[in-house]
Amino acid sequence: MTPESTHDTASPERALPTVEQLEQEGDVAADYLEELLDIADIDGDLALDVKAGRAYVSVEAPEGGSVALLADPATVQALQELTRLAVQNRTGRFSRLILDIGGSRDTRQQELARLVDRAVARLEDGATQASLPPMSSYERKVVHDIVSERGFVSESYGEGADRHTVIRRG
Repeated sequence: MTPESTHDTASPERALPTVEQLEQEGDVAADYLEELLDIADIDGDLALDVKAGRAYVSVEAPEGGSVALLADPATVQALQELTRLAVQNRTGRFSRLILDIGGSRDTRQQELARLVDRAVARLEDGATQASLPPMSSYERKVVHDIVSERGFVSESYGEGADRHTVIRRG
């Protein structure tokens, strides 16, 4: 296996989306999620944003809302994939939108930071490298950023569902 770029990028034949296209993705995703929340009888407020070349859709819980029922990381990941498919079906373009439900992304980022801290501790105890479990491209990007902040280097290895991050000293 050979390491690839520390950050996953779009393939060269796929043009980067414009801000207008990303806003359209967010709108389509919001429509899809509103229908889903209505069907499930779950109250949630939607917020849309565009940053770092991606559409971000957040579902926030109003006071006493039931959004927490959907905030489990595996559920968020599944809903994100379904939402991406709905956007792709409607726009004809591949979507890399990010879905956050009830602060699930912040929670996951804190979990990833703890995972990186444990890996760094292994390096400080003498290990030459520390491998993390397989994760999504978005999570690997978050890990690469955290590792860099800690003064270490990281690379992604593997293919598909086995793609994971390896951390080393700089």
